[in-house]
Amino acid sequence: MTELTKELKQSRSSRFSDMWTSIYSNKAALTGLVIIALLVVCAITVTICDALGIQILPYDPNLADMDNAFVAPCAEHWFGTDQLGRDIFSRVIDGTKISLSVGVAAVSFSLILGTILGALGGFYGGKLDNIIMRFMDVILSVPSILLAIAFMAALGRGLDKAVLAIGIVSIPEYARIARSCVMAVKANDYIQAAIVSGDSNLRIIFRHILPNITSPIVVRATLGISIAVLDTAALGFLGLGVQPPYAEWGDMLARSRGFIFSAPYTLLFPGLAITITVLAFNLFGDGLRDALDPRSRRR
Repeated sequence: MTELTKELKQSRSSRFSDMWTSIYSNKAALTGLVIIALLVVCAITVTICDALGIQILPYDPNLADMDNAFVAPCAEHWFGTDQLGRDIFSRVIDGTKISLSVGVAAVSFSLILGTILGALGGFYGGKLDNIIMRFMDVILSVPSILLAIAFMAALGRGLDKAVLAIGIVSIPEYARIARSCVMAVKANDYIQAAIVSGDSNLRIIFRHILPNITSPIVVRATLGISIAVLDTAALGFLGLGVQPPYAEWGDMLARSRGFIFSAPYTLLFPGLAITITVLAFNLFGDGLRDALDPRSRRR
């Protein structure tokens, strides 16, 4: 038993080493990982400093200064100032914590609930599977952003409502992935051995099946964060997300769209923040997929 445990640990260590080697050799994935790490560090640092009352940003991102409205990018204001005189660089950095927190929270919610529902449907099959998957089909029949807007209209505005709305519309994706993976894995010999040994169905699902289907779910979750960031920006652009005066990239775009010709920098930098963030998660997600699936690994 001890030798088997050692072999399992060595196997996991080898898989992790192979995964990291694959990501490291993939320059696009490595670039995405570096950008994500920088964004996470910015978000965590700003959040901690706000909680401690420490002003780490060059200017207060929410403080209006009409005397400095529409200052072009310069040494004092790297990204310029908006129509209320607020420093755009400080607001873009401050908006990182909102976009990432909503993205991670929404994906975590949809991943957990979708994986559980998909695993139950794939393992038990029959009526339970039909009920779950038909409900998922109903959600998938409506464009996700429209469904998110409908949920926001019903639930009201706010950060927590945005997390719930974005999370709900993403559940079917994880449910379908989990269901297909569970149906493939449950036919393996070790699952049949667990059934014969008397393990309960829930123990088999959570102890033997789910740990073996994490790769496609983790990859989808990584790519899902980029979609959640886009949805957050879209809701903010429509005025349904984070409410003023808090900085959020989509809201910044919406409030600056009237100045696209007179002060294009007010839209340029929030738009670049969204683009770079989404691109980073997509690049890393593609590299992670190649690293976790040897059949799709680039040679």
